[in-house]
Amino acid sequence: MEYRFSENMAALKPSAIREIFKSLSDPDMISFAAGNPAAESFPAQELSRLAADIFAHESAAALQYGITEGYAPLRAALSEWLLARRGIGKSRARGDAFDDEVMIVSGGQQGIELAARVLCNRGDTVLSEEPTFIGALNAFRSLGAIPCGIETEEDGLSPAALEAALDADPRVKLLYLIPNFQNPSGRTMSLEKRRRVLEIAQRRGLIILEDDPYGELRFAGKDIPTIKSMDTEGNVIYCSSFSKILSAGMRVGFVSAPAPLMTKMATGKQCEDVHSNLFFQMLCYRYMTECDLDGHIRDIQAIYRRKCALMSEEIARHFPAEIEVTHPEGGLFLYCTMPKGEDALDFAAAAMREKVAVVPGNTFSAWPEKPCCSFRLNYSTPTDDNIKEGIARLGKLLRARLARKE
Repeated sequence: MEYRFSENMAALKPSAIREIFKSLSDPDMISFAAGNPAAESFPAQELSRLAADIFAHESAAALQYGITEGYAPLRAALSEWLLARRGIGKSRARGDAFDDEVMIVSGGQQGIELAARVLCNRGDTVLSEEPTFIGALNAFRSLGAIPCGIETEEDGLSPAALEAALDADPRVKLLYLIPNFQNPSGRTMSLEKRRRVLEIAQRRGLIILEDDPYGELRFAGKDIPTIKSMDTEGNVIYCSSFSKILSAGMRVGFVSAPAPLMTKMATGKQCEDVHSNLFFQMLCYRYMTECDLDGHIRDIQAIYRRKCALMSEEIARHFPAEIEVTHPEGGLFLYCTMPKGEDALDFAAAAMREKVAVVPGNTFSAWPEKPCCSFRLNYSTPTDDNIKEGIARLGKLLRARLARKE
Protein backbone atom coordinates (compact mmCIF):
# COMPACT_ATOMS: atom_id res chain seq x y z
CA MET A 1 0.00 0.00 0.00
CA GLU A 2 1.37 3.42 -0.94
CA TYR A 3 0.34 6.10 1.53
CA ARG A 4 -0.21 9.60 0.23
CA PHE A 5 0.23 12.07 3.05
CA SER A 6 -1.32 15.52 3.16
CA GLU A 7 0.72 18.44 1.88
CA ASN A 8 0.88 19.87 5.39
CA MET A 9 2.36 16.71 6.90
CA ALA A 10 4.41 15.17 4.10
CA ALA A 11 7.53 17.27 4.67
CA LEU A 12 7.15 17.56 8.46
CA LYS A 13 9.96 15.86 10.39
CA PRO A 14 9.75 14.46 13.94
CA SER A 15 11.07 16.67 16.72
CA ALA A 16 14.81 16.08 17.03
CA ILE A 17 14.44 16.25 20.81
CA ARG A 18 11.84 13.46 20.80
CA GLU A 19 14.14 11.41 18.61
CA ILE A 20 17.02 11.95 21.04
CA PHE A 21 14.78 10.65 23.83
CA LYS A 22 14.78 7.25 22.15
CA SER A 23 18.50 6.88 22.89
CA LEU A 24 18.14 7.68 26.56
CA SER A 25 17.25 4.14 27.57
CA ASP A 26 21.02 3.60 27.82
CA PRO A 27 21.68 3.81 31.60
CA ASP A 28 25.12 5.29 30.95
CA MET A 29 23.73 8.20 28.93
CA ILE A 30 23.70 11.61 30.61
CA SER A 31 20.97 13.76 29.12
CA PHE A 32 21.10 17.53 28.87
CA ALA A 33 18.62 17.30 26.00
CA ALA A 34 15.28 17.30 27.81
CA GLY A 35 13.06 20.24 28.65
CA ASN A 36 11.48 18.43 31.57
CA PRO A 37 10.86 19.95 34.99
CA ALA A 38 12.93 18.57 37.85
CA ALA A 39 11.29 15.48 39.33
CA GLU A 40 11.73 16.92 42.81
CA SER A 41 9.55 19.90 41.80
CA PHE A 42 6.37 17.81 41.59
CA PRO A 43 4.10 18.20 44.68
CA ALA A 44 3.20 14.53 44.49
CA GLN A 45 1.92 14.05 48.04
CA GLU A 46 -0.46 17.01 47.91
CA LEU A 47 -1.69 16.06 44.45
CA SER A 48 -2.27 12.50 45.64
CA ARG A 49 -4.36 13.71 48.58
CA LEU A 50 -6.41 16.05 46.40
CA ALA A 51 -6.90 13.39 43.72
CA ALA A 52 -8.22 10.90 46.26
CA ASP A 53 -10.68 13.48 47.56
CA ILE A 54 -11.89 14.32 44.05
CA PHE A 55 -12.60 10.65 43.33
CA ALA A 56 -14.24 10.20 46.70
CA HIS A 57 -16.59 13.18 46.44
CA GLU A 58 -16.67 14.47 42.84
CA SER A 59 -16.07 11.41 40.71
CA ALA A 60 -19.16 11.89 38.55
CA ALA A 61 -18.02 15.37 37.52
CA ALA A 62 -14.37 14.36 37.09
CA LEU A 63 -15.20 11.45 34.79
CA GLN A 64 -17.83 13.22 32.68
CA TYR A 65 -17.59 15.39 29.57
CA GLY A 66 -16.87 19.07 30.18
CA ILE A 67 -17.25 22.30 28.23
CA THR A 68 -14.64 23.14 25.63
CA GLU A 69 -13.51 26.38 27.27
CA GLY A 70 -12.59 24.53 30.45
CA TYR A 71 -13.65 23.85 34.04
CA ALA A 72 -15.39 27.04 35.14
CA PRO A 73 -13.92 27.22 38.68
CA LEU A 74 -10.40 26.81 37.28
CA ARG A 75 -10.95 29.51 34.67
CA ALA A 76 -12.18 31.90 37.36
CA ALA A 77 -9.24 31.11 39.64
CA LEU A 78 -6.81 31.54 36.76
CA SER A 79 -8.33 34.89 35.81
CA GLU A 80 -7.66 36.19 39.34
CA TRP A 81 -4.17 34.66 39.43
CA LEU A 82 -3.18 36.04 36.03
CA LEU A 83 -4.28 39.52 37.05
CA ALA A 84 -2.34 39.36 40.30
CA ARG A 85 0.81 37.64 39.00
CA ARG A 86 1.10 38.70 35.36
CA GLY A 87 -0.98 41.87 35.05
CA ILE A 88 -3.44 40.16 32.71
CA GLY A 89 -7.16 40.59 33.19
CA LYS A 90 -10.53 41.69 31.92
CA SER A 91 -9.39 44.55 29.76
CA ARG A 92 -12.58 46.62 29.73
CA ALA A 93 -12.14 47.03 33.48
CA ARG A 94 -9.12 49.24 32.73
CA GLY A 95 -10.74 51.11 29.85
CA ASP A 96 -9.40 49.10 26.90
CA ALA A 97 -11.38 48.44 23.74
CA PHE A 98 -11.79 44.68 24.18
CA ASP A 99 -12.46 41.90 26.66
CA ASP A 100 -10.02 39.07 27.38
CA GLU A 101 -11.21 35.55 28.10
CA VAL A 102 -9.39 32.52 29.53
CA MET A 103 -9.59 29.04 28.01
CA ILE A 104 -8.03 25.79 29.23
CA VAL A 105 -6.01 23.88 26.64
CA SER A 106 -4.20 20.54 26.55
CA GLY A 107 -0.78 21.91 27.39
CA GLY A 108 0.73 25.12 26.09
CA GLN A 109 1.48 23.35 22.81
CA GLN A 110 -2.21 23.20 21.95
CA GLY A 111 -2.59 26.89 22.68
CA ILE A 112 0.19 27.67 20.19
CA GLU A 113 -1.32 25.42 17.54
CA LEU A 114 -4.85 26.79 17.98
CA ALA A 115 -3.68 30.39 17.71
CA ALA A 116 -1.94 29.64 14.44
CA ARG A 117 -4.84 27.52 13.19
CA VAL A 118 -7.39 30.33 13.53
CA LEU A 119 -5.12 33.03 12.05
CA CYS A 120 -2.93 31.45 9.37
CA ASN A 121 -3.71 30.21 5.89
CA ARG A 122 -1.41 27.91 3.99
CA GLY A 123 1.54 29.96 2.71
CA ASP A 124 1.22 32.67 5.37
CA THR A 125 4.34 33.65 7.31
CA VAL A 126 4.83 33.35 11.06
CA LEU A 127 7.68 35.45 12.42
CA SER A 128 9.61 34.33 15.50
CA GLU A 129 12.83 34.79 17.34
CA GLU A 130 15.74 32.94 15.77
CA PRO A 131 16.27 30.40 17.29
CA THR A 132 12.97 29.40 18.94
CA PHE A 133 10.91 26.50 20.34
CA ILE A 134 10.79 23.50 17.99
CA GLY A 135 7.24 22.59 19.04
CA ALA A 136 5.96 25.95 17.83
CA LEU A 137 7.89 25.74 14.57
CA ASN A 138 6.44 22.31 13.82
CA ALA A 139 2.94 23.48 14.73
CA PHE A 140 3.23 26.29 12.19
CA ARG A 141 4.67 23.97 9.55
CA SER A 142 1.92 21.40 10.11
CA LEU A 143 -0.64 24.05 9.15
CA GLY A 144 1.19 25.01 5.98
CA ALA A 145 2.45 28.28 7.47
CA ILE A 146 6.04 29.30 6.84
CA PRO A 147 8.24 30.11 9.86
CA CYS A 148 10.69 32.97 9.46
CA GLY A 149 13.25 33.74 12.16
CA ILE A 150 14.24 37.26 13.15
CA GLU A 151 17.59 38.33 14.55
CA THR A 152 17.70 38.02 18.32
CA GLU A 153 20.05 40.07 20.48
CA GLU A 154 21.07 39.68 24.12
CA ASP A 155 17.94 41.52 25.27
CA GLY A 156 15.56 39.97 22.78
CA LEU A 157 14.24 40.31 19.27
CA SER A 158 15.45 43.29 17.22
CA PRO A 159 12.59 45.77 16.58
CA ALA A 160 14.41 47.10 13.51
CA ALA A 161 14.68 43.58 12.10
CA LEU A 162 10.97 43.07 12.83
CA GLU A 163 10.05 46.19 10.88
CA ALA A 164 12.23 45.05 7.97
CA ALA A 165 10.61 41.59 7.97
CA LEU A 166 7.14 43.12 7.89
CA ASP A 167 8.12 45.43 5.04
CA ALA A 168 9.54 42.51 3.06
CA ASP A 169 6.67 40.06 3.44
CA PRO A 170 2.98 41.02 3.04
CA ARG A 171 1.83 37.55 4.17
CA VAL A 172 2.95 37.84 7.80
CA LYS A 173 0.03 36.82 10.04
CA LEU A 174 1.57 36.21 13.44
CA LEU A 175 4.60 37.03 15.61
CA TYR A 176 5.54 34.24 18.03
CA LEU A 177 7.63 35.27 21.06
CA ILE A 178 8.98 33.68 24.24
CA PRO A 179 9.93 36.83 26.17
CA ASN A 180 10.95 35.15 29.45
CA PHE A 181 13.97 32.79 29.60
CA GLN A 182 13.55 31.94 25.96
CA ASN A 183 13.78 28.37 24.68
CA PRO A 184 16.50 27.56 23.65
CA SER A 185 18.62 30.64 24.42
CA GLY A 186 17.55 31.38 28.00
CA ARG A 187 17.50 35.09 27.14
CA THR A 188 14.86 37.54 28.39
CA MET A 189 13.39 40.38 26.34
CA SER A 190 13.90 43.79 27.93
CA LEU A 191 11.00 46.01 28.91
CA GLU A 192 12.03 48.58 26.31
CA LYS A 193 11.92 45.99 23.52
CA ARG A 194 8.59 44.60 24.71
CA ARG A 195 7.12 48.06 24.45
CA ARG A 196 8.66 48.74 21.04
CA VAL A 197 7.53 45.39 19.61
CA LEU A 198 3.99 45.91 20.92
CA GLU A 199 3.91 49.41 19.41
CA ILE A 200 4.96 47.99 16.05
CA ALA A 201 2.30 45.28 16.27
CA GLN A 202 -0.44 47.77 17.12
CA ARG A 203 0.62 50.19 14.42
CA ARG A 204 0.77 47.48 11.76
CA GLY A 205 -2.18 45.30 12.81
CA LEU A 206 -0.03 42.31 13.79
CA ILE A 207 -1.06 39.63 16.29
CA ILE A 208 1.56 38.62 18.89
CA LEU A 209 1.47 35.13 20.38
CA GLU A 210 3.22 35.54 23.74
CA ASP A 211 4.32 32.12 24.96
CA ASP A 212 5.23 32.25 28.66
CA PRO A 213 5.72 28.72 30.04
CA TYR A 214 8.80 29.76 32.07
CA GLY A 215 7.59 33.11 33.43
CA GLU A 216 7.16 31.82 36.98
CA LEU A 217 10.64 30.29 37.02
CA ARG A 218 12.59 33.52 37.62
CA PHE A 219 15.34 32.93 40.19
CA ALA A 220 17.39 36.12 39.68
CA GLY A 221 16.72 39.72 38.70
CA LYS A 222 13.36 41.47 38.64
CA ASP A 223 10.11 40.53 36.94
CA ILE A 224 9.35 42.33 33.68
CA PRO A 225 5.72 43.03 32.73
CA THR A 226 4.22 40.68 30.19
CA ILE A 227 3.53 42.07 26.74
CA LYS A 228 -0.09 41.06 27.25
CA SER A 229 -0.36 43.29 30.33
CA MET A 230 0.56 46.32 28.17
CA ASP A 231 -1.84 45.48 25.32
CA THR A 232 -4.64 48.03 24.96
CA GLU A 233 -5.83 47.14 21.46
CA GLY A 234 -6.30 43.37 21.51
CA ASN A 235 -3.11 42.46 19.63
CA VAL A 236 -1.76 39.84 22.07
CA ILE A 237 -2.65 36.20 22.71
CA TYR A 238 -1.06 34.99 25.94
CA CYS A 239 -0.27 31.30 26.41
CA SER A 240 1.13 29.44 29.42
CA SER A 241 0.61 26.23 31.37
CA PHE A 242 0.93 24.31 34.62
CA SER A 243 3.58 22.07 33.05
CA LYS A 244 6.56 23.75 34.67
CA ILE A 245 4.96 24.54 38.04
CA LEU A 246 2.80 21.48 38.82
CA SER A 247 3.19 18.64 36.33
CA ALA A 248 4.19 18.39 32.70
CA GLY A 249 2.34 15.09 32.32
CA MET A 250 -1.07 16.50 33.26
CA ARG A 251 -1.07 18.59 30.03
CA VAL A 252 -3.08 21.50 31.43
CA GLY A 253 -2.38 24.82 29.76
CA PHE A 254 -4.27 28.08 29.44
CA VAL A 255 -4.73 30.92 26.98
CA SER A 256 -5.85 34.50 27.52
CA ALA A 257 -7.08 36.28 24.39
CA PRO A 258 -9.68 38.78 23.15
CA ALA A 259 -13.15 37.24 22.96
CA PRO A 260 -13.44 37.08 19.14
CA LEU A 261 -10.16 35.17 18.88
CA MET A 262 -11.09 32.91 21.79
CA THR A 263 -14.41 31.98 20.20
CA LYS A 264 -12.63 30.73 17.09
CA MET A 265 -9.95 28.95 19.12
CA ALA A 266 -12.64 27.15 21.11
CA THR A 267 -14.26 26.02 17.84
CA GLY A 268 -10.90 24.71 16.67
CA LYS A 269 -10.37 22.89 19.97
CA GLN A 270 -13.73 21.16 19.59
CA CYS A 271 -12.38 19.60 16.40
CA GLU A 272 -9.21 18.41 18.13
CA ASP A 273 -10.13 17.02 21.55
CA VAL A 274 -13.56 18.43 22.55
CA HIS A 275 -12.12 19.54 25.92
CA SER A 276 -9.00 19.08 28.02
CA ASN A 277 -8.78 16.38 30.71
CA LEU A 278 -11.41 17.38 33.25
CA PHE A 279 -9.98 15.47 36.21
CA PHE A 280 -6.61 17.22 35.88
CA GLN A 281 -8.35 20.58 35.50
CA MET A 282 -10.14 19.92 38.77
CA LEU A 283 -6.87 18.85 40.36
CA CYS A 284 -5.16 22.09 39.28
CA TYR A 285 -8.07 24.12 40.63
CA ARG A 286 -7.97 22.36 43.99
CA TYR A 287 -4.22 22.87 44.25
CA MET A 288 -4.53 26.57 43.36
CA THR A 289 -7.25 27.20 45.94
CA GLU A 290 -6.31 24.82 48.77
CA CYS A 291 -2.50 24.70 48.69
CA ASP A 292 0.28 27.27 48.73
CA LEU A 293 0.95 27.60 44.99
CA ASP A 294 3.08 30.73 45.40
CA GLY A 295 5.21 29.01 48.05
CA HIS A 296 5.57 25.97 45.83
CA ILE A 297 6.76 28.18 42.98
CA ARG A 298 9.36 29.75 45.28
CA ASP A 299 10.62 26.26 46.10
CA ILE A 300 10.96 25.46 42.38
CA GLN A 301 12.82 28.71 41.80
CA ALA A 302 15.30 27.73 44.52
CA ILE A 303 15.87 24.33 42.88
CA TYR A 304 16.65 25.88 39.50
CA ARG A 305 18.76 28.68 40.97
CA ARG A 306 21.04 26.09 42.49
CA LYS A 307 21.11 23.75 39.49
CA CYS A 308 21.77 26.56 37.02
CA ALA A 309 24.58 27.88 39.20
CA LEU A 310 26.11 24.40 39.42
CA MET A 311 26.06 23.88 35.66
CA SER A 312 27.46 27.38 35.06
CA GLU A 313 30.30 26.72 37.52
CA GLU A 314 31.14 23.40 35.89
CA ILE A 315 31.10 25.02 32.44
CA ALA A 316 33.50 27.72 33.66
CA ARG A 317 35.75 24.96 35.01
CA HIS A 318 35.75 22.64 32.00
CA PHE A 319 34.78 24.46 28.79
CA PRO A 320 37.32 26.30 26.64
CA ALA A 321 37.17 30.08 26.93
CA GLU A 322 36.13 30.30 23.27
CA ILE A 323 32.70 28.84 24.06
CA GLU A 324 30.07 31.55 24.59
CA VAL A 325 27.42 30.66 27.19
CA THR A 326 24.23 32.49 28.13
CA HIS A 327 23.51 33.41 31.75
CA PRO A 328 19.74 33.15 32.26
CA GLU A 329 17.86 34.63 35.20
CA GLY A 330 15.31 31.81 35.12
CA GLY A 331 13.87 28.96 33.08
CA LEU A 332 15.48 25.64 32.25
CA PHE A 333 18.22 26.18 29.66
CA LEU A 334 21.69 27.40 28.85
CA TYR A 335 22.73 28.02 25.24
CA CYS A 336 26.32 27.47 24.16
CA THR A 337 27.94 28.78 21.00
CA MET A 338 31.16 27.36 19.58
CA PRO A 339 33.53 29.32 17.30
CA LYS A 340 32.44 29.85 13.71
CA GLY A 341 33.05 26.86 11.52
CA GLU A 342 32.05 24.32 14.16
CA ASP A 343 29.05 22.15 13.27
CA ALA A 344 26.41 21.67 15.97
CA LEU A 345 24.98 18.51 14.40
CA ASP A 346 28.42 16.91 14.23
CA PHE A 347 29.19 17.99 17.80
CA ALA A 348 25.90 16.55 19.10
CA ALA A 349 26.68 13.23 17.40
CA ALA A 350 30.18 13.22 18.91
CA ALA A 351 28.73 14.03 22.34
CA MET A 352 26.30 11.14 21.99
CA ARG A 353 29.28 8.81 21.43
CA GLU A 354 30.67 10.13 24.72
CA LYS A 355 27.33 9.25 26.34
CA VAL A 356 26.10 12.83 26.69
CA ALA A 357 22.95 14.07 24.92
CA VAL A 358 22.66 17.72 23.87
CA VAL A 359 20.36 19.40 21.35
CA PRO A 360 22.00 21.05 18.32
CA GLY A 361 20.87 24.58 17.64
CA ASN A 362 19.67 23.67 14.12
CA THR A 363 16.68 22.04 15.80
CA PHE A 364 15.39 25.44 16.90
CA SER A 365 15.85 27.24 13.60
CA ALA A 366 13.25 28.32 11.08
CA TRP A 367 15.83 27.03 8.58
CA PRO A 368 17.14 23.76 10.11
CA GLU A 369 19.43 23.08 7.15
CA LYS A 370 21.31 26.31 7.81
CA PRO A 371 24.78 25.83 9.38
CA CYS A 372 24.78 26.30 13.16
CA CYS A 373 27.49 26.24 15.81
CA SER A 374 25.30 26.37 18.95
CA PHE A 375 23.77 23.75 21.24
CA ARG A 376 21.29 23.76 24.13
CA LEU A 377 21.85 22.37 27.62
CA ASN A 378 19.11 21.63 30.16
CA TYR A 379 19.93 21.84 33.88
CA SER A 380 16.54 21.06 35.44
CA THR A 381 16.44 17.31 34.77
CA PRO A 382 19.93 15.84 35.41
CA THR A 383 21.21 15.08 38.90
CA ASP A 384 24.07 17.09 40.38
CA ASP A 385 26.50 14.23 39.78
CA ASN A 386 25.35 13.95 36.16
CA ILE A 387 25.80 17.68 35.66
CA LYS A 388 29.37 17.46 36.92
CA GLU A 389 30.27 14.38 34.92
CA GLY A 390 28.42 15.38 31.75
CA ILE A 391 29.92 18.86 31.61
CA ALA A 392 33.39 17.40 32.19
CA ARG A 393 32.88 15.02 29.22
CA LEU A 394 31.65 17.85 27.01
CA GLY A 395 34.54 20.07 28.05
CA LYS A 396 37.07 17.38 27.14
CA LEU A 397 35.35 16.89 23.77
CA LEU A 398 35.27 20.62 23.03
CA ARG A 399 38.93 21.09 23.91
CA ALA A 400 39.92 18.23 21.64
CA ARG A 401 37.85 19.63 18.74
CA LEU A 402 39.24 23.13 19.06
CA ALA A 403 42.82 21.87 19.48
CA ARG A 404 42.61 20.21 16.05
CA LYS A 405 42.19 23.64 14.45
CA GLU A 406 45.16 25.31 16.12
